[in-house]
Amino acid sequence: MERLHWVRHRCRQLLAADSGRGWYSNPNEPPSKAAAVDAGRRSGGKRRTVYARYGPHQTQWEVLTKKYPGNGIRTTKYSLLTFIPVNLFQQFRRVANLYFLFLALLNWVPVVEAFEKEITMIPLVVVLVVIGIKDALEDYRRYLFDKKINNNVARVFCGSQRAYVDRRWEQVRVGDLVRLSCNQIIPADLLLLSSSDPRGVCYIETSNLDGESNLKQRQVVPDANAANANAANAQNSEFCPESFSGRIECENPNEDLARFRGYMERPGGARVGLHQQNLLLRSCRVRNTETVVGIVVYAGHDTKAMMNNSGPRYKRSRLEKRLNTDVLWCVVLLAVMCLTAAVGHGLWLRNLQNPGLQGDPVFQVDGETSPALAGFQVFWTMIIVLQVLIPISLYVSIEIVKLVQIYFIHQDLDLHQQHQDSGVQCRALNITEDLGRVQFLFSDKTGTLTENQMVFRRCSIFGVEYPHRDNALRLQVYESQRGEAPGRPPTLRSVCSRKSLSCRSLSCNRSSVSLHTLTAESEDEDPPETTGAFCSRMAKDVVPDPDLVRKLSWLCWSGSAPPGGGGAQTQTQNQTQTQNQTQNQTQNQTQTQNQTQNQTQTQTQTSSPSSLELSCITDFFLALAVCNSVVVSSPGQPGHAVPEVQPPLRSLEEIRLMFQRLSFPPQIRGSPRGLAGRLFARKTGGLAVTTAEPGAGPEPGAGPDTGNPEDSSIEGPEDQNTEHQRPEDDPDQDNDDDLLYEAESPDEAALVHAARAYGCTLRCRSARSLLVDLPGIGSLAVSLLHVLPFDSNRKRMSVVVRHPLTGEVVVYTKGADSAIMDLAETPKGAEQSDVYNHVRDQTQNHLDTYAREGLRTLCIAKKVLDQDQYESWLKGQVLAESSIENRDELLLESAQRLETELTLLGSTGIVDRLQEDVPETIEALQGAGIRVWVLTGDKQETAVNVANACRLIRPNDQLMTLNCESKDACAALLEQLNLEVQGAENGPRDPVGDAPGPHGDGPGSVLVIDGRTLDWALQDGLQSSFLDLSRRCRAVICCRSTPLQKSQVVRLVRDRLGVLTLAVGDGANDVSMIQVADVGVGISGQEGMQAVMASDFAVSRFRHLRKLVLVHGRWCYHRLANMILYFLYKNVMYVNLLFWYQFFCGFSGSVMINSWVLILFNLAFTSVPPLVFGVLDQDTPAQTLLRVPELYRDLQTSQVYVPSTFWVSVLDAFYQSLVCFFVPYFALAGSDVGDLSFGSPINASALLVILLHQVIMSNTLTWIHGVVLLASAGSYFVFVVLFSRFCRTCSHPTNPLGVETLELARPGFYLIVGLTVVTALLPRFLFRVLHRTLHPSAALRSAQRDEADSERYRRRMQRWNQKHPRTGRVPVCADNPGLEPGLDPGPDQVRS
Repeated sequence: MERLHWVRHRCRQLLAADSGRGWYSNPNEPPSKAAAVDAGRRSGGKRRTVYARYGPHQTQWEVLTKKYPGNGIRTTKYSLLTFIPVNLFQQFRRVANLYFLFLALLNWVPVVEAFEKEITMIPLVVVLVVIGIKDALEDYRRYLFDKKINNNVARVFCGSQRAYVDRRWEQVRVGDLVRLSCNQIIPADLLLLSSSDPRGVCYIETSNLDGESNLKQRQVVPDANAANANAANAQNSEFCPESFSGRIECENPNEDLARFRGYMERPGGARVGLHQQNLLLRSCRVRNTETVVGIVVYAGHDTKAMMNNSGPRYKRSRLEKRLNTDVLWCVVLLAVMCLTAAVGHGLWLRNLQNPGLQGDPVFQVDGETSPALAGFQVFWTMIIVLQVLIPISLYVSIEIVKLVQIYFIHQDLDLHQQHQDSGVQCRALNITEDLGRVQFLFSDKTGTLTENQMVFRRCSIFGVEYPHRDNALRLQVYESQRGEAPGRPPTLRSVCSRKSLSCRSLSCNRSSVSLHTLTAESEDEDPPETTGAFCSRMAKDVVPDPDLVRKLSWLCWSGSAPPGGGGAQTQTQNQTQTQNQTQNQTQNQTQTQNQTQNQTQTQTQTSSPSSLELSCITDFFLALAVCNSVVVSSPGQPGHAVPEVQPPLRSLEEIRLMFQRLSFPPQIRGSPRGLAGRLFARKTGGLAVTTAEPGAGPEPGAGPDTGNPEDSSIEGPEDQNTEHQRPEDDPDQDNDDDLLYEAESPDEAALVHAARAYGCTLRCRSARSLLVDLPGIGSLAVSLLHVLPFDSNRKRMSVVVRHPLTGEVVVYTKGADSAIMDLAETPKGAEQSDVYNHVRDQTQNHLDTYAREGLRTLCIAKKVLDQDQYESWLKGQVLAESSIENRDELLLESAQRLETELTLLGSTGIVDRLQEDVPETIEALQGAGIRVWVLTGDKQETAVNVANACRLIRPNDQLMTLNCESKDACAALLEQLNLEVQGAENGPRDPVGDAPGPHGDGPGSVLVIDGRTLDWALQDGLQSSFLDLSRRCRAVICCRSTPLQKSQVVRLVRDRLGVLTLAVGDGANDVSMIQVADVGVGISGQEGMQAVMASDFAVSRFRHLRKLVLVHGRWCYHRLANMILYFLYKNVMYVNLLFWYQFFCGFSGSVMINSWVLILFNLAFTSVPPLVFGVLDQDTPAQTLLRVPELYRDLQTSQVYVPSTFWVSVLDAFYQSLVCFFVPYFALAGSDVGDLSFGSPINASALLVILLHQVIMSNTLTWIHGVVLLASAGSYFVFVVLFSRFCRTCSHPTNPLGVETLELARPGFYLIVGLTVVTALLPRFLFRVLHRTLHPSAALRSAQRDEADSERYRRRMQRWNQKHPRTGRVPVCADNPGLEPGLDPGPDQVRS
């Protein structure tokens, strides 16, 4: 198959050659224009071809560059000439503006004209002008920003001057060679061709692109200098820009930041694969590298940064969907009213045309117009008159209210993380109210519920478990130090502490770190040390296991005496010193030592480890050091050059013989050193051993594992052989404490720090080699052949290296135990197959133990390749790397072909602490009626342990495990569990399903399902059964789930149950789940900003969801829902006044209100109060909502905005409009008032009723409400008075001159208005009072009762303390949580 690929590749290469050139032509001959045209034709397909601007392929470049955009960017929408037409076109794409335009044009038709032509244009003109000014200002700001960016200067190679010259960014083109210096911003997407770093690497900071501040390493294209056509020795020559002749084929521009496919073809026809590590992205900044040179492959709007600049996300909230339905009902209501007027006018006109009424002088009608035609014309007239019924302006008001709500959320200091200096981000501007309707919450575990700050805890190597008890005690020291602060709970410190930690007080008692106590209080901690990503002191200071130390010491032992056999006297002294330093642990010391000795005796350890075990241990720590993507740097310089690879040693016997030639006397230091930096003092460049003092041998019968492991300090000899130079004498040698590790994930950093604690230190990294210190050996350069990065499909990462000791090609693999254990097999030809099977079984047992303790587990394995196997695999790998189409699939197949028949080395257990307040947050969310599901890729035992720690699983809950081996078994078990849950249901019912309430006292059910079973449960035949079981469970935990499964679960629950879902995560594997959910929340944690960039809201901690959802979500929904109902009520109420008048004017479309007042009523007089109502209304304080989360559930069941509330508001509007019309009608019946005089009290009454109706509906009244309401009412009366005094012909054909002035001067006007207002609002006021009195919220009533009881108890105890004073009594508030802790005792009270 590989040969077929190579034949196809060669045929394509030959067919792509110049047709005018023979197959045996000179390859250095300049190509013709036909080849350039052919290359340009290819560039229009699925790939693009790039040539250097100056060089042998200048002709092709001139042809291709016409098809590629320049590097100038233009984010503006308009220019001076196109602003008016384009902006009007954009605005008239909105239905609201088209509706206004239609009404304005309709009013110009004489037969249906209702108002003056100019008046109907006012709403449309105002909307267009305001939005146009806003768009113009925004576009001008974009223009200034574009101008600033385009005028930046970059150093670009000029062929005529043969030097790099300054050019503006907008002048850079595809194919230009750009030279950048340290701290400069990259102007375009560049392919890295040269770097001043001797290792061929470049460091970039991508914070401008994705918000990640840790440095990323990029690599120079391998053998890029070989593309220099005139270089005699391309490998050793410097990069020559004018002779660069490589042809670059890459994929077309796309927005995927993590993918780049292509190849570079050298002049001889050889291809070099290109990948994402070779690409420097626009907007990133060069760091820690003096100079780099790259060729532009994507420019301007083709760059990945610009293609990802899509602006805010847009989603439609469920409230908006509900509003659209009600707007349609308003359209139906408008049509019914207009149709009623049309029919009524036709009947009225037909009656007037009756011969008996022909001579009546009061009514003069056009006898030529038929009643049907007249009714048709009145229908369109009434559309103009009643246009306000369609609440088009409501959409604009909603957008304004949402913007203000988002501003308030951003200003909430409780949602700001001081430790990270980050707050909440609202990336979706129109779904804030959906936060108040969440019913299902899907959460990731690692980094979301936990800190994602990994700390190495323990490991298993070669089937032997090393508990690292001192390391566990070190973590407890952090706990105790944290708990010493008064008023703070004992929590594990989560940031880099500058305080030195002494482990001399650590006793060797058994201990385990519980997740119940591993909670962080990061907001009260000291500022962290900015030393790199994932570099906390707690992660760096790993305390090695003494048993593993002794085994490693055999690598550098001279053979005179076994290591670790120190004298008993020294051990006794050290033990006494340790006990003196830990006086508070004296009682448990003896018992703990006995437990430790018993455990040491039961371990499978021999007097001297076998060579096979030593080889496994060495490979284990070497794998930890090299199988990663960690970037190594130091404060003084970014990195170090990797020396040439020295001739490798062939066997462990040669290692031992090398150390036997050293012939130095062993020593033991008196005082123990607990930390890694003290246990392992680098004297020979690696791990050096300190043994017994001269003359002090081991006790009789004592093996190498006897003695006190905590008191043995291993150090190197003072006298060194000339072959080993002391690090103190080497000025270029860095101290281990100065090394900085920039890791892309906390797992990698924790494992590298663990390897460093055992003397296996990663000192330097380059594109092709690594510099590693091995214990007892020193610094060795490891040839890095290939890196197979981690992906969610394989769940593992591999590196192919040439072993520094044996010279063999070795594959080191690290990944999830579910992936590694299936691939681990006994090596072919291994003599000790039983040993490997035992190692596999023991490692699996240790993995299960780690998972039950809540640790994150990883497996380490290796594979040795012979040269034939490596070369055979390399052919397919090179082909996959140089492919453009289906490259990901080919790379996956190549990696899977290599990662087989692995030899298991061991496993690691890493502790990941819970974030602060996670249990309280989950408990509050469940109390609010929100179902919490955890979707994680971790082991089942780990997920269950974390679920118990964060109170997702309560002690009385029934835990149901769904693990099946087949689909039929899954179906049967689902049916069985459904029957069990149905029979056990005895608690309060949840509104969503049939499960007991999350806050009920009865036991609930929690479902735990693994990834394989989840695959079958998500299939069509089992989806219903899975959903029936899941909705009856209080919580669901999906383990070993892939990113695809996460999104499938969210989509299934969202679509099949019809509930509103919220998904929260922090990593790239959570992006699909976040995007599928109705509301996606990203946590800006330790795994980059992918989740944040894909989310609707972003927070820094999981605990912020409590206030974001329960408080702000409830407020936003409640405010918008009530504002919408109020807006609809206001429009319906005012329009009905005009409709009732039609019954008294023959349905002619006449109005009794001045046309100017009619237009400005909604546009000016009543436009601001609804905005204030939607922004400031607050039905419940934040403290109450946080203390009583059940109020969130009450909001969902109280039917705030449902069809019934909409129709109730419409009926209320009908009633109030009847009162506002007929009370003045009957009061003025029989008088000689005109139309405008009759409409004046009606309009004034309607305005006051609408404003006071908001006062009744408001839960919060502030001075802002008062000012706005008074301004609205005052502006109306000021306008009508001025209008009636100065306007003579402003409202043709009526004359409003003096009407309002006369009406306001009559006492009867105020009597009518007052009676009308009271009559109209009295039913709403009484209903509001009775409803709040008779039917208050159950949760709110309970909270008020608790507050009242607590207050009564406090006062009663105060009186008792005053009557019975006693010395030494503690104030009552100290023990009662309901009392005020800061209450000062009375004068008769004795202070504690």
